[in-house]
Amino acid sequence: MTTAPDDPTAALPGRPPVVDLATWQSLRDELLVREKAHTREGDALAAARRRLPMVEFDGTVEVVGPDGPVPFLDLFEGRDELVVYQHMWYDGAPHQGQCEGCTTTAWHLKDAVYLNARGVSFAILTTGRWDEVAAYVEFMGYTQPWYSVRDVDAPVGGDMGYLTCFLRDGDRVFLTYSTTGRGNERVNGSLGLLDMTPYGRGEAWEDNPEGRPEGREPCWSWRSDADGNATWGPTSRPVPQVNA
Repeated sequence: MTTAPDDPTAALPGRPPVVDLATWQSLRDELLVREKAHTREGDALAAARRRLPMVEFDGTVEVVGPDGPVPFLDLFEGRDELVVYQHMWYDGAPHQGQCEGCTTTAWHLKDAVYLNARGVSFAILTTGRWDEVAAYVEFMGYTQPWYSVRDVDAPVGGDMGYLTCFLRDGDRVFLTYSTTGRGNERVNGSLGLLDMTPYGRGEAWEDNPEGRPEGREPCWSWRSDADGNATWGPTSRPVPQVNA
């Protein structure tokens, strides 16, 4: 049951205008046309990704995990496809000092069971020394496999902060796709849900109606103090670590 506003023109400060259900449905249907077009364009982009060429590299290059050095080929775990997140690392930093953007990406991929069901393995690579990485993984409670790629050349090592896809054909390994920046957002379902809300992400770059809460720089709310307040202050840490 909905109630019609006594005065449909009376706006609540800093909030969407109040209208009757029929008006809302009409405007929602208009937006749906654009959303469907956006979805179809996303399907077209995915089709284009599947048509990209690939680059072969040496799959025997060693990375370091909980059992010591292993060939990169092992990360496929017998499957034909592999997605990795290349997590940035700050040597010697405390756990709460690691990258908040990488933390939120890794946190949203704590379990790859649905990827595994489709023949895709998942792992996180980082340039940290394994002793530091292992302590951090235990502190965070991560269950996905992590590996150190310190001093390993691209595409396994090199620049971090990327989502990267690989394909295996027997013992041959190929790089097929890589993205970074906002391309990593597809992992973070929380951002997609925030985009549906009237206040959005609360970031300064967003195009918001006048009167909505003022946004701040990207990532600011990914760090909180012990009371859950978003902050970049000296007591802040990436959100999943606040109560750890």
